[in-house]
Parts: sequence; structure tokens; C-alpha cells
Amino acid sequence: MGAGRNGGRGRAGARGGGAVEQPNLVAPADVPSLSARFWVLVVATGVLAGLAGAALMTLLYAVAHLTYSYRSGSFLAAVERAGADRRVVALAVAGVVAGAGWWLLRRWTGPGGSEVSTALWRDEGRLPLRRSLGTAVLSMVIVGMGASLGREAAPRLAGAVLASRLSDWAHLGTAHRRLLAACGAGAGMACVYNVPLGGALLTLEVMLGGLSLRLALPALAASCLATAVSWTVLPTGPTYRLPEVPLSASLLVFALVIGPFAGLVAVGWVRLIRIAHGHRPTGWGLLVAPPLVFTAVGALAVPYPQLLGNGKDIVQLTFGAQFGVATLVALFLLKPLATAGSLGSGASGGLFTPTLATGALLGSLAGQGWALAWPGPAAGFAIIGAAAVLAAAMQAPVAAVVLALELTRTLDALMVPLLFAVTGAVLLSRRLDTPSLYSVRLPAQ
Repeated sequence: MGAGRNGGRGRAGARGGGAVEQPNLVAPADVPSLSARFWVLVVATGVLAGLAGAALMTLLYAVAHLTYSYRSGSFLAAVERAGADRRVVALAVAGVVAGAGWWLLRRWTGPGGSEVSTALWRDEGRLPLRRSLGTAVLSMVIVGMGASLGREAAPRLAGAVLASRLSDWAHLGTAHRRLLAACGAGAGMACVYNVPLGGALLTLEVMLGGLSLRLALPALAASCLATAVSWTVLPTGPTYRLPEVPLSASLLVFALVIGPFAGLVAVGWVRLIRIAHGHRPTGWGLLVAPPLVFTAVGALAVPYPQLLGNGKDIVQLTFGAQFGVATLVALFLLKPLATAGSLGSGASGGLFTPTLATGALLGSLAGQGWALAWPGPAAGFAIIGAAAVLAAAMQAPVAAVVLALELTRTLDALMVPLLFAVTGAVLLSRRLDTPSLYSVRLPAQ
């Protein structure tokens, strides 16, 4: 994408290290006109990404139900019923599966990465099929067993690699290949969270760095098709249930104040992920590190079962103000550490929901203090914090706001305070030259 040649570099700041590539802050080179054949490939990408997303989510549910012996209800409720011993054992086994699985996968598939960001920004949109699909399956298995990682990495990767393979078949040029792979990644994200517009904006703002009409139409088409296809298996409702939150002066001023603090939290979170990713083991170390780290996370889950899984239940519970201050503080500190440690051990997984959970915990914790002086709705505090941290961490304010809308479907009254908080968070994070979560995971050149 030529980000470096076009000046697309952001620095991590004087205290954060040297220069770090920030490709998603620079628009890609112009994409040639889109032919009828390319549109056929967009349709095929959307359909295949939807099928892959539905299959991976079915695998996730099956593994979670088997690991914690439940048929219905929330993942957290099942983890709590399972008991302390089972949490530790489940995470220890997940660590063995992760370590052995990725060690064998790398040994059998040979060289070649399986990171969507690296493929788009460094490798002309090319992804190895076996390595990528194997990584996606392993990622879903360990998240289903309770790993503190996001579930979106697997469908994003599956959608991108299927698009890459279609590009090989159609002999597409580099610009079209990158666009199609980005559309596949966004479509994979869209279908598992039921966020077609959010998935398209992630394609544009995060992966392609441009909002032009020529890029937007295929991104929208692929995400909408994938979401519609996934409805044959996956739920069609919102991911999070948010009570009605009326606009108030308290929320408006809170959003202005919390924005910069959310930006600081996002800066710390991104730097933590960079450190973790930079210390990922290689060779035989991959067989040892995941079992050790995952078992430690399982031990932390004895007093704090909310640490297991991607953090979806944490977000939902903050909306209902169901955590006390002590629990909020503990989870706010431990959830990022558990996720960064899991990633740093060599496991592959997403960061979307863990980031959202960190922001929701920040908003809920700050909101409880704020409400002592100026009462306001707990759900409003939490969702404002979640959107602000997400926007600054991804360096994608528009996508973050739309994702907050689609994930809850009830945020119309909160639009202005949400935008205030997101603006403050992103401005501060960029003032500190903070790259996105996706940029810091690029391999060094």
C-alpha cells in the first residue's frame, strides 16, 4: 500500500519507542475501475465469508458448551457454575491445545504469516490458505474454552483468505486483490457480530484508510451479504441489550471529561499489546508459554470468572451496573493483562471485544464516582467509555461510533455525548503518536 513511502508513519512517542508504521491513517493508492467480474468476486466473497463465519461460530458454541457443560444461558453463568477447579483445568488444556496446535501448524505449513493486517499492508493481500484456516479454527477452539481473546480474529482471517484465494483464481492485480481481501475481512467481522455497516467501515477506515465511493460500495456489499448469509445460523438481534438512556446534562459533561482519559487508557492498552506481541515465543517456546500463561489466567479466574472468554459478558454487566467498585477496579486491571498475556504467549485471537470491555469498565468505574456528584444512567457511562477507548485504540472514530450503534441498536439519544468522548479520546491518542492495535502487530522490517 506504500504507506511508508507516502509518509504514513506515526511515532509511538518519546517514551514508547521508535517509529511505528500506521498504514490505516493513510489512504491507499487509487483502485482502478471495478469490472463486472470483480463484482461477481465481491458477491462470492460475501457469501463465503458469511458461511465461514457461521461455521466458526457454531464451532465456538460447541466447544464452549462441551467445556463447561451447558446448553443455554450466558457463557459467564456456565463458567461460574462449573466451579474453580474446572476453570483452571479448562484453561490449562486450552494452553496445551494452543501451544501444540500452532507449533504443529507452523511446522506443517512452512513459512508465511496469517495476519490480515500484514497481508494487506505488506504482502499485497496474499494469505496462505492452510495456515490461515488452521489458525482461524484453533483461535475459535481456545476462545470457546475460555481464552481471554476476541472471537473476531478467526472470521476476519477466514474471510480475507477466501477472498485472497478467489483473487488468485481470477488473476487480480495488486490493488483489486487488497480491496477484495479487506472486504472479506470486514465481512467476516460483520457477520459474527451482526454489524453490516460497522464491518464495512472497519474495511474502509481500519484496513484501507479511505472512505471513497469506489471503496465503499464493495465493502458494503460484501458485509451485507455475509451478514444475511449468517442469519441462517446466527441470531439476528443486537449483541448487547442496553436499557433506554435519555440524554442528560450529566452525560454530556461526563463525555467531555472522560474522552481524554479514555484516550490515555487506549494508549496504554496499545503499548501493552505491542510489548506482548514483541515477546511472542518461537520454536519450542511455543509449546511451553501458552500452557503456563493460560493456567495462570485460569487461576485468576477462580476469584474473577469474568476474565474468561472475550469479555462480552463484562460489557453486558457494566450496562446493568452489576459490578461493585472493587470488582470494577480488579477487572479493569486484570482483563487487559490476561488478554495481553494470552496474545504474548503465542496464541492468536482478536482484540475487539477485550478493548470494548476495557472501555466499558473504565466508563462504569468513572461513572460510579461521577454519579455521586451528578447522577446519571450507568449504561450511558459504560457505553460512552467503551466507544471512546475502542475508537482511540483502533484509530477509527467513525467505525467505533457506528459499531456502538449497531451492537446495541438503542443509542440515538446518546449520539452527541458519544461523539464528544470519541473525539477527545482520538485527539489525545494521536497527539501522543499512538498507532492502532493493528499497526503494532505488524512484523518488524
